[in-house]
Amino acid sequence: MTKGAAPTGQGKVPRGFLERVVFSNLGAKREALLVAPGHGLDNAVVSLGGGKVLLATSDPLSVIPAVGLEESAWLSVHLLASDMATSGVSPQFAMLDLNLPPEMQLPEVARYVRAVGRECERLGIAIAGGHTGRYPGSGYTVIGGGTMFSVAGEGDYVTPAMARPGDRVLMTKGAAIGAAAVLSRAFPQTVRERAGRALLRRARSRLSECSSVRDATAASGVGLRTQVTSMHDATEGGILGGLSELSAACGLPVIADADNVHVPDDVRAVCDAFGLDPLTTLSEGTLIVTCAPGSVVGVLRALHGAGAEGYEIGRIGRRGQGRGLWLSSRGSKPQPHSPGRDGYWAAWSKAVRLGRG
Repeated sequence: MTKGAAPTGQGKVPRGFLERVVFSNLGAKREALLVAPGHGLDNAVVSLGGGKVLLATSDPLSVIPAVGLEESAWLSVHLLASDMATSGVSPQFAMLDLNLPPEMQLPEVARYVRAVGRECERLGIAIAGGHTGRYPGSGYTVIGGGTMFSVAGEGDYVTPAMARPGDRVLMTKGAAIGAAAVLSRAFPQTVRERAGRALLRRARSRLSECSSVRDATAASGVGLRTQVTSMHDATEGGILGGLSELSAACGLPVIADADNVHVPDDVRAVCDAFGLDPLTTLSEGTLIVTCAPGSVVGVLRALHGAGAEGYEIGRIGRRGQGRGLWLSSRGSKPQPHSPGRDGYWAAWSKAVRLGRG
């Protein structure tokens, strides 16, 4: 639905384009649409009446040959499921549209589809429909799109718009998890030469961390709305992009300390190898949580119990203080910060062009 600025010509379209074109062309208006498209709002919410709502989210489906068919299928499912889980509601149903490249043979299609089915079954998601075909002009890595949707009580979900003044801001795992996981698998020789075998192994293993489902489920258990007020996953644009989107959604300033943003050693090494800023690049698997000040310990304990370490990195400012991301570092006074472009796609393209392995 939205999610940050992107490099020119690749990835998500720029924020200004979203505002001028996408958000001004949303079809008919319906009162039942409670949460419409907006910056940082990954889940639509539609009233069904009778105290029930429908939540829905969409994302691309992908096959990354260097990652593998089964792993790509797992990642595709979790990209969708992670967005839904940030609402505090588990994904229940999916519609999947596969527009596959002709060179993808039917046995490969079967491996991918079966892997998607297995992971959906494990997560309790019923595939309700979709489309499967191979077409000229289709190619890797994006091979279609999917939608996940769930039914919940009208008071049983959260959105990033619900963050409140004074809330504390937490993050899970670390920054740039997604970038490190995929780049280390696609270009292992580059990472091995610049970071060493041990860090390469650790970075490659992080693919299994590129999901916010477990993190969001653990945080939700502490208490939605009363204690945990919002959740948002950091994808393109990284942790700083995610914080900026959070501010846009709730209309309040987000004040964060860059020194408190956790960047694992192996992740930093991969980012250095490709000239990426770990705070502004692809961070799938990193969950941003806002909670009441008195709930920080409880949320961190719940995350730890689920196997996902959490870190307090900032707070939500007061109304009247403006909006946007305010960033401090090394004890400096917080300053307005506009996250730069995510360099992930440019780094990927350069590595392919140079024939890195």
